Amino acid sequence: MGSVDLPDQPDNDRRLEQADGRGPGRSTAKSREMPDPDERDRAYDAIQAKVSAETPEQPSSYRRPEGISERTYRGEVPRFQEMRAEHEKRWPTAERSAVDRSAHPERHADADAIVRMREAEPRVSKDVQAIEQENKYGGWLEGFKYRFKDEDRLREKIAAKLEVEPGMTVAAALREVGDAIRYTYCFQPESYARGYYDVKERFESRGHEMYYSQNHWSDPEYKGINTRWVTPQGQRFEVQFHTPESHHAKEYVTHWAYERIRDPATTDEERGQLKAFQREVSSGIRVPDGATDIPDYRKEGC
Repeated sequence: MGSVDLPDQPDNDRRLEQADGRGPGRSTAKSREMPDPDERDRAYDAIQAKVSAETPEQPSSYRRPEGISERTYRGEVPRFQEMRAEHEKRWPTAERSAVDRSAHPERHADADAIVRMREAEPRVSKDVQAIEQENKYGGWLEGFKYRFKDEDRLREKIAAKLEVEPGMTVAAALREVGDAIRYTYCFQPESYARGYYDVKERFESRGHEMYYSQNHWSDPEYKGINTRWVTPQGQRFEVQFHTPESHHAKEYVTHWAYERIRDPATTDEERGQLKAFQREVSSGIRVPDGATDIPDYRKEGC
C-alpha cells in the first residue's frame, strides 16, 4: 500500500461537509488541524456519532447489503464502524503483544539528527503553504500541524535502514526517510487531477524535485496518490493527494486496520479480514475523473 503513515483531524462539521461534496470555497481555504495520532480513535468516534445520527442504520456485514445497488461513502460510515466493532470482539486489542521499540537502542535516531531535520522544515512548509493559496483548483491542506512523523515510528524506520546498511550514519538514515516531513493536499473530485498537476508544477518551479510518485486510485485497499520530493538542500519530504472521502477513509476508518496489518503479532487469518475491510471501505470512495491516468514515477537510483 506504500507509505501511508498518517497524522491528524480538523473541524468535524467541516469534514463531513467536504466528504459530502461541499468543500471549502477558494477564498476560505485554510489548513485545518487534526488530533494527535494517539487520539485518532476518539476523534473518529466523535465523527461517527454525528454521522450515525444523520444516517439510517444499515446491516453490518463484510458484503454489501442486498437491495443496495448504489451507495455513498458518507452513508456507509456507520456500517464500517459496526464492522470494526465486530472485528475487535473477535480479536480483542488487549490480547495483542506490544512491539518492543527498545530492541536496538544504539540504532535509534539521536536528538541532534532529529533537530537538524526539524530545522529544515520551515523552508519547505513556507512553500507548501504558499502553494495552498496559489493553486487554481481549490486545494487545501489537511493535518498541517502533524507534518512531522511520530518520533517512535521515525526511529523504527531509521533502525530498519541501519539494519540493512550497518555502516550508515543516523543522520544519513534520517535523510533517506522520505516521509519524516509530510503534507496532504485535498481536492474535490471534479478538480482533483488538474489540481495534482497544478501543485506538482508549483513545487517544481520552486526548485523541488519529485523522485517518486505512486498512484493508488486503482488499489482496492487504499485510494490517493503519494509523492516523494527532495529540496535543493537535500531534505526529503512527502506530499499526499486526496479527496475529502479518501482522506477521511485513511485517517478515520481504515487506519486502525492498517496499523494491525503491519503489526507482527497479527495472524494471517486476521490480516485477511483486515484487508477485506479495507477493500470494502475503498470500494465506496468516488474515483475522480482522470485520477487513474496520472502516471507513477520513480527516479532512477532512488
